[in-house]
Amino acid sequence: MKMSLVILTLVIMYFCVRFSRIAINKYGQGKGVSPYRIKYISKTITFAILAFFLILMANISGVEYSQISIFLSSVFAVIGVALFAQWSILSNITASLIIFFGFPYRVGDKIKVLDKDDDISGVIEEITLFHVLIKRGEEVITYPNILILQKGVIKNPTKKLD
Repeated sequence: MKMSLVILTLVIMYFCVRFSRIAINKYGQGKGVSPYRIKYISKTITFAILAFFLILMANISGVEYSQISIFLSSVFAVIGVALFAQWSILSNITASLIIFFGFPYRVGDKIKVLDKDDDISGVIEEITLFHVLIKRGEEVITYPNILILQKGVIKNPTKKLD
């Protein structure tokens, strides 16, 4: 009985991963997102699905919930300590997912980030897992994903930005 549940879980996991990849590819291509971004967003979502199903299979195979919770709390404690000093890494990855699904600007758009201290304007060259690359003349500005979500952004594809 346990073996059939594990096999059923593996089959469901396979179809969930496959469906999510197809859905992300269609969504990304429909929005004109670069294949590179589609690939790493797909990998991130696939990792989350796999983690969920591995926990589910461990529970099905007889590992008690308390054992799983102790193991996961230990893992998250280590990860938490490791990321405490680098909290911006986690927030930028989360911001990258938000940008993928909800950011109204695409690679090639001329933008200006409303930052009172600096002039951040130019053409979006790439949107990566941690930052947005903005090309202004010969220089490339690396702007963190979390900050581009927190600041106002003006899109102006037809006029030269000041």
